[in-house]
Amino acid sequence: MKYSNALAAFMLLIFIVSTSEATLSCSDVIKDLKPCISYLVSGSGKPPAACCSGAKALASSAITSEDKKVACNCIKSSAKSITLNSQLAQALPGNCGISLSISISPNADCSNFG
Repeated sequence: MKYSNALAAFMLLIFIVSTSEATLSCSDVIKDLKPCISYLVSGSGKPPAACCSGAKALASSAITSEDKKVACNCIKSSAKSITLNSQLAQALPGNCGISLSISISPNADCSNFG
């Protein structure tokens, strides 16, 4: 059950990655991207509609540099605990028809925000 392990890791990060200045929390990021986990691990083709809805919600809510930094660090930490298909992760924003300035990767450089 690697998906339940990934979910547990995501939930743990709710408590680890947080910042008081940002209006976006790691739990918000996790809630938005949770429908994408199985697609990003072993999917193919177009992402599910629920995944794209979550990615769009994240793109809309990650407005400030602080929000983007929180989202980036949350995604980066969470992505380290699961094996993502990096091609699907990089293509997710385009496949959902959105622009997302935050990389979905365990190697993301979050220092660009803030």
